Amino acid sequence: MTTTTAGRDAPETSGQRLAKVMARAGLCSRRDAERWIADGRVRVNGVTVLSPALNVGRDDRVEVDGNPLPEPERTRLWLHHKPRGVVTTARDPQGRPTVFDSLPTGLPRLVSVGRLDINTEGLLLLTNDGGLARLLELPSTGWVRRYRVRAHGAIDEGRLDELRAGVTLDGIDYGAATVSVDRRQGGNVWLSVGLREGRNREVKRLLEYAGLATNRLIRVSFGPFQLGDLPVRAVREVRTKVLREQLGDKLAAEAGLDLVRVKDEPHARRRR
Repeated sequence: MTTTTAGRDAPETSGQRLAKVMARAGLCSRRDAERWIADGRVRVNGVTVLSPALNVGRDDRVEVDGNPLPEPERTRLWLHHKPRGVVTTARDPQGRPTVFDSLPTGLPRLVSVGRLDINTEGLLLLTNDGGLARLLELPSTGWVRRYRVRAHGAIDEGRLDELRAGVTLDGIDYGAATVSVDRRQGGNVWLSVGLREGRNREVKRLLEYAGLATNRLIRVSFGPFQLGDLPVRAVREVRTKVLREQLGDKLAAEAGLDLVRVKDEPHARRRR
């Protein structure tokens, strides 16, 4: 088998990075594309490449696992109400149910924008464009993730003020969070929390620092997109016009998104 470590030995060509092109085709996220390339699953013009540092153009033939790369569709985004008890991954080695197992039929291949852990519920963004997923995951995009949290314990306003200013825990810098106490319910308290980065288990770790044990976590919004009254397990497509307005031309161009206008009105879809 002929291989190349494109990026070290092969000159770059005009076009876009291979991993970005794969993600744009909706096969996977850009991170997964880089891993697939390193695993030798991708060929360009009949040659196996082992590094994502290669640009490909319209005339290049890209194959993944022996199959031609599909033509990319227009960039699309869906809101999904993730239930508790499912993992945000395409396949789970432990055999647990995944978000993608419960989606309605008829949807294209989708990737998630970030992840929610198995016990977190609420708004999860899904897209057919890995470039959009990567863009929205970046803290530099500036979109706030908002959560409703039920936690057990007593309120320590001093510690909450520290979270509002930003703290360092176990060597990790956490940016300023918005935290407000909504109501008390027996030994529990309901809070609203807003974050700009959404690191793994960030809400639980921050509240743990404040002496609170999280026992329910619901994401209610991601940037301008709201969970609202979307039923559990339902998906609702965001209008292309709305997506373009929220992203702006600059961000859309940087991510190489295809935000053409369409006449079809998206609607909520429940699991069948």
